Amino acid sequence: MNNKTSKEVQQQATRVAKGIQKKGQTKETTKLIAQGIEKGIAEFKKQQSKLSRERDKQRKQQIKLQAKNAFKPVPLLASDNKALTKLPWVLLLLTWLGFLLYLY
Repeated sequence: MNNKTSKEVQQQATRVAKGIQKKGQTKETTKLIAQGIEKGIAEFKKQQSKLSRERDKQRKQQIKLQAKNAFKPVPLLASDNKALTKLPWVLLLLTWLGFLLYLY
């Protein structure tokens, strides 16, 4: 059997191969079936690992995008902008009026 797979996977593949064993089937055939099952399990685990890495990359990208959007400045509305440009002039006039009233 393939030495790259764990003992647990080998045992699981052997159990499955023995479970589907037909009457009169030789040990060599069962061993080949177990090797095929073991190879299938290894391929499945590789695919799941690859999918997991891709999901992790996507999750990290989403976190980065959310972080960028969280600190994006919010543009002021046009109506707010007009009020903000008049505010300093109004305050200046009020200050001068208060100063003149104080003097007289």
